Amino acid sequence: MLDNNTQNLASDVFENYKRYLNPPLARVMKLSGSPVEVRAQGTTIWDQHGKAYLDFAGGYGVFTLGHSHPRVIAAVREQMESMSLSGKTMFNVVLGRAAKRLAELSPGDLRYSFWCNSGTEAVEGAIKLARAATGRAKVVATLNAYHGKTIGALSISGRETFQTPFRPLLGDVEHIGYGDASGLDDVLRDAAAFVVEPVQGEGGVNVPAAGYLREVREACDRTGALFIADEVQTGLGRCGFLFGCDRDGVVPDVMTLAKGLSGGIIPVGAFIARPDVWNRAYAKQPLVHTSTFGGSEIACAAALAAMDVLESDGLVQNASDRGRQLLEGCEALAAQFPHVIREVRGVGLLVGVELTSEGYGGWIIPEMLKAGVTAAWTLNQQRVIRLEPPLVVTREEVETALAALRAGVATAAEKLGRL
Repeated sequence: MLDNNTQNLASDVFENYKRYLNPPLARVMKLSGSPVEVRAQGTTIWDQHGKAYLDFAGGYGVFTLGHSHPRVIAAVREQMESMSLSGKTMFNVVLGRAAKRLAELSPGDLRYSFWCNSGTEAVEGAIKLARAATGRAKVVATLNAYHGKTIGALSISGRETFQTPFRPLLGDVEHIGYGDASGLDDVLRDAAAFVVEPVQGEGGVNVPAAGYLREVREACDRTGALFIADEVQTGLGRCGFLFGCDRDGVVPDVMTLAKGLSGGIIPVGAFIARPDVWNRAYAKQPLVHTSTFGGSEIACAAALAAMDVLESDGLVQNASDRGRQLLEGCEALAAQFPHVIREVRGVGLLVGVELTSEGYGGWIIPEMLKAGVTAAWTLNQQRVIRLEPPLVVTREEVETALAALRAGVATAAEKLGRL
């Protein structure tokens, strides 16, 4: 029996969603048995019943350091005691330090950064920067890409479902296939930029062949188009490299970041560019792109602490090691259940399990939830279950998640056998 407080909490949340947020989403979440999250720490979330869940959805890449990392919390608390938001009329000490740290970590000569509040804002800023720096309008992106849902970012995303209700979108956008650099010169010859994810996350965890980004870099150099790497999901250790573009050893002209930039504590995004590109756009117009809340003291304090933890605790290497363990475990399941799992792919702790039918995820994910492990679909390809745990995940926790996934896949296989 549920106590009254637990029943009231669940009822209150559902009514608030239904009346004041998103009625269709409220119904879907209720039908799927979604619990109410009330507390989280490390790799664990607790619901209103006190049940613990190993978080392998990971906030879609936000919780790189897990939930409520104590060092980041301490940095934010200390900053809040002196100043929380910048007044914007004076120098911001913490923003300067965060920008310096990001430049030190970023590949090559990426140096000047603009700080905002989300990934989609970072992408919007990168598009504007490219147009201002090149004097060109056209932006090239990839089919099945996901860059955000504000108008500019949505325009270069590659899924018609999200775009149709909001047309007309940004003009001068062209989409091409992902992972194939042949013919890229012709497409980019009059383009301001080519925006590409080192790994397509929402597209279904699509991993390009090694060398693809090098070919992109070379094509951009030949045509004068800027190479914008969207690292909102792949950056800051997620792929077992500090940044996803490090896998091919390339330096983009602009790189966008968000999600894990604060270690999962507070919304923060940024884009960082090479000096020549930045100066071509903004040297004479320093206030042409601004943000009231971007680069706040508390966000930058969180980002500074998160970047320090990422490096000092060896989390990039852990993402590589645990990612290999997770990928191999999923591949073993695919070999055992080929009628349920079509393919497994991933880099680091961004792993996609593609099912033979989209509907099977509706059996597997709830079974994993019953076993105390969260997982998620990918937005653009709902045949793919995404496993994206915090970078602090342990060997034992990966095995726990694999056991839950196996139970879910076995349930799907059993149901298929009855059809």
